[in-house]
Amino acid sequence: MKSFTYTIQDELGIHARPAGLLAKAVGAHKSTVVIDSGAKKADAKRLMAVMSLGVKKGDIVTVTVEGEDEDVAAAAIEEFFRTNL
Repeated sequence: MKSFTYTIQDELGIHARPAGLLAKAVGAHKSTVVIDSGAKKADAKRLMAVMSLGVKKGDIVTVTVEGEDEDVAAAAIEEFFRTNL
Protein backbone atom coordinates (compact mmCIF):
# COMPACT_ATOMS: atom_id res chain seq x y z
CA MET A 1 0.00 0.00 0.00
CA LYS A 2 1.24 3.47 -0.94
CA SER A 3 -0.16 6.78 0.25
CA PHE A 4 0.54 10.47 0.05
CA THR A 5 -1.02 13.68 1.33
CA TYR A 6 -1.70 16.70 -0.81
CA THR A 7 -2.96 20.22 -0.14
CA ILE A 8 -5.43 21.26 -2.84
CA GLN A 9 -4.18 24.33 -4.74
CA ASP A 10 -6.96 24.73 -7.34
CA GLU A 11 -9.11 27.80 -6.65
CA LEU A 12 -12.30 25.73 -7.01
CA GLY A 13 -11.09 22.63 -5.19
CA ILE A 14 -11.92 19.25 -6.71
CA HIS A 15 -14.74 20.24 -9.06
CA ALA A 16 -16.24 18.50 -12.11
CA ARG A 17 -13.44 18.92 -14.66
CA PRO A 18 -10.49 17.73 -12.54
CA ALA A 19 -12.66 15.06 -10.87
CA GLY A 20 -13.49 13.64 -14.30
CA LEU A 21 -9.86 13.73 -15.38
CA LEU A 22 -8.84 12.09 -12.11
CA ALA A 23 -11.39 9.27 -12.51
CA LYS A 24 -10.09 8.66 -16.04
CA ALA A 25 -6.44 8.68 -14.89
CA VAL A 26 -7.17 6.30 -12.01
CA GLY A 27 -9.16 4.02 -14.32
CA ALA A 28 -6.00 3.36 -16.32
CA HIS A 29 -4.58 1.44 -13.34
CA LYS A 30 -5.60 -1.83 -11.72
CA SER A 31 -5.01 -0.61 -8.16
CA THR A 32 -7.72 0.67 -5.85
CA VAL A 33 -7.37 4.40 -5.15
CA VAL A 34 -9.15 6.01 -2.20
CA ILE A 35 -9.24 9.74 -1.43
CA ASP A 36 -9.74 10.63 2.24
CA SER A 37 -10.76 14.21 2.97
CA GLY A 38 -10.76 13.68 6.72
CA ALA A 39 -14.55 13.67 6.91
CA LYS A 40 -15.30 11.30 4.02
CA LYS A 41 -13.61 8.74 1.80
CA ALA A 42 -14.26 8.10 -1.89
CA ASP A 43 -13.22 5.64 -4.58
CA ALA A 44 -11.27 7.82 -7.01
CA LYS A 45 -12.64 5.85 -9.99
CA ARG A 46 -16.14 7.14 -9.22
CA LEU A 47 -16.63 10.72 -10.43
CA MET A 48 -19.66 11.53 -8.30
CA ALA A 49 -18.07 10.02 -5.18
CA VAL A 50 -15.02 12.26 -5.63
CA MET A 51 -17.16 15.35 -6.16
CA SER A 52 -19.28 14.49 -3.10
CA LEU A 53 -16.20 14.92 -0.89
CA GLY A 54 -16.64 18.68 -1.21
CA VAL A 55 -12.89 19.32 -1.19
CA LYS A 56 -12.00 23.03 -1.38
CA LYS A 57 -8.77 24.97 -1.90
CA GLY A 58 -6.45 24.51 1.06
CA ASP A 59 -7.99 21.21 2.16
CA ILE A 60 -5.55 18.38 2.79
CA VAL A 61 -6.43 14.99 1.34
CA THR A 62 -4.78 11.62 1.81
CA VAL A 63 -4.64 9.38 -1.24
CA THR A 64 -4.14 5.64 -0.70
CA VAL A 65 -3.21 3.32 -3.56
CA GLU A 66 -3.34 -0.44 -3.14
CA GLY A 67 -2.99 -3.21 -5.71
CA GLU A 68 -0.69 -4.96 -8.12
CA ASP A 69 0.50 -1.79 -9.89
CA GLU A 70 0.47 0.47 -6.83
CA ASP A 71 4.01 1.83 -7.30
CA VAL A 72 3.36 3.06 -10.83
CA ALA A 73 -0.20 4.15 -10.03
CA ALA A 74 0.79 6.12 -6.92
CA ALA A 75 3.52 7.99 -8.80
CA ALA A 76 1.19 8.80 -11.71
CA ILE A 77 -1.66 9.94 -9.46
CA GLU A 78 0.60 12.07 -7.28
CA GLU A 79 1.88 13.77 -10.45
CA PHE A 80 -1.73 14.27 -11.57
CA PHE A 81 -2.53 16.03 -8.29
CA ARG A 82 0.54 18.30 -8.60
CA THR A 83 -0.32 19.19 -12.20
CA ASN A 84 -4.11 19.57 -11.98
CA LEU A 85 -5.11 20.24 -8.40
